[in-house]
Order: sequence, then structure tokens, then C-alpha cells
Amino acid sequence: MGRAICHFCSRNGRILKYSFYLKTTPNGKDLYNLIEKLFPINRSITGDGVRETLSIISGIIPLEITEIPSGTKVLDWEIPFEWNIKDAWIKNSRGETIVDFQQSNLHVLNYSIPVNKQLNLSDLKEHLFTNPEMPDHIPYRTSYHNPNWGFCLPHNQFTNLADETYEVFIDSTLAPGSLTYGEYLIKGTTDEEVLISTHICHPSLANDNLSGIAVATFLAKQLMQSKAKYSYRFLFVPSTIGSIAWLSRNEKTVQNIKHGLVLTLLGDSSMFYYKKTRRARTEIDRIVIKVLNDLEKKHKVIDFYPYGYDERQYCSPSFNLPVGRLSRKPHGEFPEYHTSADNLDFVKPEKLEESLELISTVLEEIERQEVYLNLYPKGEPMLGKRGLFKVIGGDAQSKDLQMAILWMLNMSDGDHSMCFISELSGIDMETIQRAKELLLGVELLKKLI
Repeated sequence: MGRAICHFCSRNGRILKYSFYLKTTPNGKDLYNLIEKLFPINRSITGDGVRETLSIISGIIPLEITEIPSGTKVLDWEIPFEWNIKDAWIKNSRGETIVDFQQSNLHVLNYSIPVNKQLNLSDLKEHLFTNPEMPDHIPYRTSYHNPNWGFCLPHNQFTNLADETYEVFIDSTLAPGSLTYGEYLIKGTTDEEVLISTHICHPSLANDNLSGIAVATFLAKQLMQSKAKYSYRFLFVPSTIGSIAWLSRNEKTVQNIKHGLVLTLLGDSSMFYYKKTRRARTEIDRIVIKVLNDLEKKHKVIDFYPYGYDERQYCSPSFNLPVGRLSRKPHGEFPEYHTSADNLDFVKPEKLEESLELISTVLEEIERQEVYLNLYPKGEPMLGKRGLFKVIGGDAQSKDLQMAILWMLNMSDGDHSMCFISELSGIDMETIQRAKELLLGVELLKKLI
């Protein structure tokens, strides 16, 4: 048996470009302009910044907005109080503002409680956060579930603070409210879904994760006029608590999700990274890796591990959804990560456009898959009484065809496409196709997608 090539998916091992839904393709500048518009907004896991962000996205695609009240139980978690902030600063003994929230929303420890007091330098330092490895930039720090207050500043500024009295002021509220997320479902011809999820809780960080927001938004815009087989569900959720909240409200229907991607860190100039699903060998794993290879994109594939972004919630043991993560350089592996260096200069329009085109090709590949269900899955069905052994016996390529029939029966469980079966078995797609037709003819298979 030779190397399997799925002729429906490629020619000479390379992707064929189809456009089952692409009416107009946004360019990188369109994505960058959205990032530029969203960049100044102060976001957190709750609050008006999230609502403003979703409102802007709603001007491009029609989002359904969900509000979940504080105190609501969501799986093992509870929706926290809502946090909003108007202003914050530190002034020295001469009344000069040395740290100003209005200049950068990263200056304030996210979810800081209100404060208005005077402190000496020693006491103030207990509430100051820096990143010595990026001494000229402001770090991003949070305290969502542990009431605290603080300021973030460049390490070089921190080391030069004079030993004097400082006035600190944070005009924030932490009170009963709600958690907000956005959702957009594009119905296909089936109820089976492709999930695209991205987080919306970070403030002025362009790559993490305004790049993911921009790519997901314009991907959805491309799909709006589609005639797709799958239904496509786009989620714009606060990280961790947002995906957990969505899962808690959709436990009975998540089984409709057949493929999924978490999108993040897609605007810088590094190569692509794909983090596989918890199952490690799902269709989405195979398809993303195939597309990266066929398009000759420099990339690295990493195994699932239970840390990172919302893929770890979708892939938690009880849900175990086929959701991978696509990014460029992963979190924590580039110096600009979670600092003010992750700014509008760090993301590039051409890299955003490349990311969008890659994911669009992944979706096109998903749409081209044919999936069947074995109607007699308990043991092998008796092929002889259906005349299949007679057909096989007179076939010049009977061995390959016999094996193709057995592979189709064994792997047609609703989770594996014909392309997957061809690649796994090493049997060429033409023989797999013939086996499928024979099995359909004796009603041993049913087409699902």
C-alpha cells in the first residue's frame, strides 16, 4: 500500500484553495484598525470595558450578549463582583503625578479596590509591581479573587523612587454586577458545530489578546453569508471564568461541538504554534497540522498540557471537547508578554492577515471532510451475506479494497472523516471512496456530514 493522499483535500500533497464562504477577504489593515480602536479600552474579567469592547465588535458582527449576575454558581466557581475604575495615580511629596492610569491602564493592578491615602516609600513598595527583565516597560498584573490594590510601573522608575511620602489614589468600584460575554452562532446545514473562542479580558495588550479578537471577528464576518455544512459558534469570553460560565450554561449541548480552536497571540512576527487537543489525535489536530504543512508555514506542534488559555476548560475531563489552540509564540515565551511592550507597534497587519488566511483555510478543510456512521458497530457485520466478499474476490486490488472496507467500518464512528481514515490506514483515497460506495449500497453506512 502506498502513502495515502486525500484527493478531495489536496493535489500532489498540497492544499487546493476553495472558497465555500469567502465573499470578501479583509486585509491586515482592517484587522489592525479594529485593534487600534480597542487598544485604549480598560478591560477586565467584568465591567464596562468588556461591554464597550463587545459593543464595538457588535458593529461588525451581530453578537448575542449574555450577562450573568455576581454570586451565580458556574460549575465549581462563582461569578465575582463587577469591577470598574475611573482614575488612579501616585503623587510625590511635591504633588507631581509620577504614575498615571490615564496614561496607561496597565499602571493599575487589575481589580484593585479603592484607596486614598498617604504612604511612606517602604509601605508603598508593598503595593508596587515591576518586571526586572523588561525594566523600561509596565507589567500587567491582576488580583481577581484576592482583594488588594496596587500599581505597576517600569522597574527602572521603581529603583529611582525617592524616600519620601507619596499620595495614592484609586477611584474604583467592586460591587454586585455581572459577567458579560458575547456569542455569535452562524447556522449551517447541520447542528454539528465548529467552536471558535477568544478571550476579551485583557486591557491595552495588542497581541494578547486583541489580535485574537480581531481575527475571530473578521473570520465570523467572512462566514456570515456562508452556505456551510457545519454551524459556527464564536465566543468572546473573559478568560477562564468566562469559558467556565459558558460551559456551565451549555452542558447539554456541547456534544454538538465536533471541532474547536482557541485563538490568541496571532499578530506578532513569530512562527505558528499549534497546541493539540487533550485527545491528541482528533480531526482538528490532523487538519490544522495538515494545513500548516501543506501551506509550508513554519510552525511547531505541542502536546496538550493543562495550563494556558481556555482550551484547558473546553478540554477538561468531563467535557473533553476536540478544541486545540492556535497562536504564534506562546504566552510567557516572548519578552513583551504581559507588558506595555505588547503595544500597537508589536503587532503587524501582514501577520494578522496571514493568521486569518491560515484559519480560513483550516475551516475550508473542515468543510471538505465527509463523515460516515457504521450502522452495525457491534462487531464486524457479516459481509458475505451482503455479497461483498464476492465483489472483493474478483477485484484486481482485492487486498486493498478488503482492508478499505474494514477500515471504513471500524473508523466510521461519527468522529473520523474519510480523509482521516485514508491517512491512518495508508490506503489511497480512491480505494477508500470505492469501499464507502459499496458499504452505502448495502446500507452498512450512513452519511453524517
